[in-house]
Amino acid sequence: MADSADPPPITAPTAPVVIGEGRFLRLVRADGWEWAERRRASGVVAIVAVTAAGELLLTEQRRRAVGAPVIDLPAGLAGDEVDGEALATAAGRELTEEVGYDAASFSRLAAGPPSPGMSSEVVTLMRAHGVRRVAGGGGVAGEDITVHTVPLAGIRGWLAEREASGALIDLKVWAALAFVADR
Repeated sequence: MADSADPPPITAPTAPVVIGEGRFLRLVRADGWEWAERRRASGVVAIVAVTAAGELLLTEQRRRAVGAPVIDLPAGLAGDEVDGEALATAAGRELTEEVGYDAASFSRLAAGPPSPGMSSEVVTLMRAHGVRRVAGGGGVAGEDITVHTVPLAGIRGWLAEREASGALIDLKVWAALAFVADR
């Protein structure tokens, strides 16, 4: 008989089982946990892009899951349309699609899970260097993205105004400001 102070026996993790699946996401369960996975993506990028005039490029889009407009960085999936798409390639595509800018190069700032208790997703923050306007932005069909170029000098006040008007500020925006301040 085991002593009541003994730790429980270590068991091998079980393989995830798909319990629901949609067009873009699947819900899986393993070892008493449930989480969402992307069906067709190898990664997620969020782009920290500052213009030569010192403006941070941001997006605003009504997000159905939270029922509110969300202020966010330009961002998107890697590998959802092209298998093996590099993160920098996806960052360039998303930057042009969403805010209408191109970048001379990208560098990796950090990567981490935005909601590790609910999703297997890992977001990589990429810094865009040498950005220049090349198009109007606004996203692809159905995205309805509003582009904001916000001067860094007054960005905290601008974000507070947007929040007071009912918008939610994605936490990646605050992370971007920390990285920009360290430059």
